[in-house]
Amino acid sequence: MARPKRLLALALAAPLLLSACSTENSGGGDEGGDGGGTAASGDLDFAVVTHGAAGDAFWDVVQNGAEAAGEDLDVGVDYQSDGDPQRQSQLIEAAVNQDVDGIVVSMANPDALEDSISAATEAGIPVVTINSGADRSAEFGAIGHVGQDETIAGIGAGQRLAQDGATNVLCVVHEPGNIGLEQRCDGASQGLGSDVQLLQVDINDLQAAQSTITSQLQSDPSIDAVLTLNSAVASVAASAAADAGSDAAIATFDLNADVIAAIQDGTISFAVDQQQYEQGYLPIVMLQLYAENLNTVGGGQPVLTGPGIVDAENVDEIADLASAGTR
Repeated sequence: MARPKRLLALALAAPLLLSACSTENSGGGDEGGDGGGTAASGDLDFAVVTHGAAGDAFWDVVQNGAEAAGEDLDVGVDYQSDGDPQRQSQLIEAAVNQDVDGIVVSMANPDALEDSISAATEAGIPVVTINSGADRSAEFGAIGHVGQDETIAGIGAGQRLAQDGATNVLCVVHEPGNIGLEQRCDGASQGLGSDVQLLQVDINDLQAAQSTITSQLQSDPSIDAVLTLNSAVASVAASAAADAGSDAAIATFDLNADVIAAIQDGTISFAVDQQQYEQGYLPIVMLQLYAENLNTVGGGQPVLTGPGIVDAENVDEIADLASAGTR
């Protein structure tokens, strides 16, 4: 189908989803195109390519959001993921070769994806980035970004930990090279008012991750809180604290059914929720609006989906939604 030129969003507009839409009346296509902005919904096919690991409940919810948007808007959505940056790049290149009408991509490792995303934009395929890489989204030519500001979210987590009395926090990083995770820990240090300890584990080997956390808690009994950056890691961190005989509080980023149950029973004190269902759903809306009406969203700023805090005060309200795969 024909594609519109990528619009340049106004850099100073507020990052609100529906209040910052803009249109361009020219509707000219990129070089080699034949016009744009007139596609019917049923003719549109979008690719979603993320860095989610197989079986990661967080990314299952993102996929649910993207596919629900496809059904609601009558557009095609093909979701693919790979935690290896090079293989993720290859998935993007495959989508470009298939001449899809738009691509949604998470940028945990922007440098590894730069060439493949550039290939998409040079082909006139609009790109929306999600989750990680917000600070490089516009640089790579994306028409928008959907996610939470990881530094702001980290600050919020650190402030909550300080409010709860924590002074020596272990921040558990589960994906090497993921800039968003580094930003969370950096933000947590700012919010806490002192540097957190960093501990690297592998999301693909949760048993080993549990052992690593246990060893760290045993070697440093002064650790009074563990902040994990993934819901699956949160569960093994809680088990690790028990194994180590540690009274350290457990807090996490992101939700799944186990985290919700653990908040309900007091094993986990709180979760930072970035509402990842929106990170799947909203980019499909954005790509459809761009294809059909030359709309952009966000005014050059990220469309923020978080952070919010889920704790004992509100967890029961969230539980049913999480069971349905939307939180």
